[in-house]
Amino acid sequence: MQCVVTGGNVKVLAKAIHSLSRIGDELYVEPHEGDGLALRSVNSSRSAYACFLFAPLFFSRYSIRRGLDFRCKIAIKSVQTVFRSVATLEKTVEKCHIELDEAKDRLTFTLHCKHGLLKTHNLSYQDSESLQAVFDKDSCVNVFRAQPRVLVDTVVHFPPSVDEVTVTVSDERMWVRNHVEDEAERSRAMLTEMCLASDEFDHFEAKAHNSITFCLKELRGLLVFAESTGLPVSVYFNEPGSPVVLSVTDSVLEGNFVLATLSDDHNVQDNESRRAQAEPPPPDDFMNDDIDSYLIAMDTSVAPGPSTAEPSTSSAAGHRTRKHSEEEEGEEEEEEATDRPPNKKFRSLFFGSVLPPSPQMSTQPVTTQEVLASDSEDDAEAE
Repeated sequence: MQCVVTGGNVKVLAKAIHSLSRIGDELYVEPHEGDGLALRSVNSSRSAYACFLFAPLFFSRYSIRRGLDFRCKIAIKSVQTVFRSVATLEKTVEKCHIELDEAKDRLTFTLHCKHGLLKTHNLSYQDSESLQAVFDKDSCVNVFRAQPRVLVDTVVHFPPSVDEVTVTVSDERMWVRNHVEDEAERSRAMLTEMCLASDEFDHFEAKAHNSITFCLKELRGLLVFAESTGLPVSVYFNEPGSPVVLSVTDSVLEGNFVLATLSDDHNVQDNESRRAQAEPPPPDDFMNDDIDSYLIAMDTSVAPGPSTAEPSTSSAAGHRTRKHSEEEEGEEEEEEATDRPPNKKFRSLFFGSVLPPSPQMSTQPVTTQEVLASDSEDDAEAE
C-alpha cells in the first residue's frame, strides 16, 4: 500500500485524524482497492462511532496491491504526533507519503517538507477485526443540513463542562439546550437554550417532532473538521433511542459520526403530562424504540449527568445495572446509589460493528452486547 497526499489535502487528512481522536483511543486503518482509504474510530462503550472514507482521487497517488486484505489499528496519539500542528503543516509540508511495510509490521508516514527536509515516522500496528457500523441515513424522517458556521455559533454558547445537549424540532424551528438530569439539579444549574429558524438551514425537513439527547464532545469534533474544510453538516435522526448520524460529504471524501441517543422507559408518561404545556419548545419527551427491528442493539449505561427529564417513577430508579462476566451472563445485580441522580441509558445501534476475529466464528451471527460508558473489563474484552 502506498498513498501520497499533496498540498492542502495534507491539512484535511490531519483534521480528520484530530476529529477521530475525539471519539476513541485507537485508529482503525482499512485500505480498499476501489473505495479508497477508510479511517475509523469507536469509543470504549461502543456508543460513538466515526469514519472518514477518502476516495482514490483524494490522493495524488493511491496504490493497493491486488488482493491485499489488510486492516490494522494504531494508537491514535501516535498518529496525532505525525500531524501535531495543523498550522505548521499547511506552511511547511508539501506532501505526505503513507506506506505499509508488512515485513517489519510498520506503517510509515513520511512528511516531505520545504527545503528538502524529510520527517519519517515508523508506527507499529496491530492486526484488527473489521470495524463497521451499519446505518441508513436515507430512512431517517428528520433531515437537516446547515453550513458549519451556523452550528459552530450555536454550540459555542455551551461551556466545556456540558456533556450532553437536547435537540428538539418542529416544523419551522430547532431548539438546542443543555441536558439537565432532574428538577432538583435543574433549579441549581445554568440553563442555555438556542433557537434556530428553518431559514438558517440549507435543508430543513422535520417529519417527526422529536427530542433527542446526545453527547456534545463528538459534535464539536466534527464541527472542527467541517469548519476547516467548509463542508456543510447534515444531521439525520428518527426517534429517541435510535442513533443520530452527523455527516459531511465531498466529491473525494465522506465523514460519518454515528452517536447513541438517550432513551428513557418512562417517556410515555412524561410525554402525556408535558403535552398539556403550551410553552415552546416542545418538551423533552422520549419515545420507546423497537429494538427488535434491528439486528444488533447495544445498551450503554453512562454516569449520571445533566438532564431535563423528570426522575423515573419506576422501582428501578436509583439503581444501576452492571453486566457480569461471560460465565455469569444473564444474571444481573442491582446496586443502590442513593447519593446519585437516576441513571441514564444511551442506546447505540451499531449493527455488525465488530466482526468476530476468529475464522471459526465468521459464520456466526453477532450477538447483542451491553456495555458501560466507562472503561471496564468488558470493554477491554470487546475491543
